Amino acid sequence: MSQWDGKSKGTVLGYRIFVFLIKKLGVRAAYSLLVFVAFYYFLFSPISFRAIYYYLRQRQGYGAWKAFWKVYQTYFVFGQTIIDKVAISSGLRDRFTYEFDGIDILKEVLTNKNGGVLISAHVGNFEIADKFFADIDLDLQINLVTVDQERTIIKEYIESISEKPGVKFIHIQEDMSHVFAINEALSNNELICFTGDRYFDGTKTLTAPLLGKEAYFPAGPFRIASRLAAPVIFVYVMREPGLRYHLYARRALDVKQRDPHSFLAAYTNSVERILQKYPLQWFNFFDFWK
Repeated sequence: MSQWDGKSKGTVLGYRIFVFLIKKLGVRAAYSLLVFVAFYYFLFSPISFRAIYYYLRQRQGYGAWKAFWKVYQTYFVFGQTIIDKVAISSGLRDRFTYEFDGIDILKEVLTNKNGGVLISAHVGNFEIADKFFADIDLDLQINLVTVDQERTIIKEYIESISEKPGVKFIHIQEDMSHVFAINEALSNNELICFTGDRYFDGTKTLTAPLLGKEAYFPAGPFRIASRLAAPVIFVYVMREPGLRYHLYARRALDVKQRDPHSFLAAYTNSVERILQKYPLQWFNFFDFWK
């Protein structure tokens, strides 16, 4: 079982409070409220606490006491990324600064118009990736494959205060109709962007070691990547100190066509390098390694 349902947490009132603070007092004022919100989850969210503590203690190798308090910091940083996403989506993009690392790789692929696959992970703030992509993709050639498991009042509220997205979205559907949309985009030589670290029950998976222990990954992104004669690029949007974000784009190296496991191995190596630099930005709050 994936032990992850794709659904958001929190209440619309909580989001409204943060939006009010962001717009009236600034992003940093909203961060101040996180001191209490993060502490609440630190105390009263035992499932996610155990998952993150295990990651920090066993996979990152922190000592017991250090891992314990780093769980709180992880909640806090995660809260910052949510606030940042709301602020950026609602028109406050200019409050932040951005660094593009590997942008030439993306521009080259877009210019060639031969299609390709981008693969990311639930690290950093991938949910604002479309704001980065919009700066370099004026022809809407990038399609983000995302989960749309629910239609909630929270989701509707966020959409109501957000600017129009600068890229196209393909929502994963239970009837698998998203497969046709993916195939259509690829046939048009457009780019497809997946996250490669979460799957749903009933979907096919592959296994590979991540941070020294075997884990399960969705097979789809890596099978598609291995079957295309097109570039495969790993992308991450990571939060830096202050109001700053850093986009990384790296080509998949040492991979073999028709061998999805080689693409998965390249991906896990890439994710490990990112987590070495940003250990507190691993945001899979469930038993990832079972």
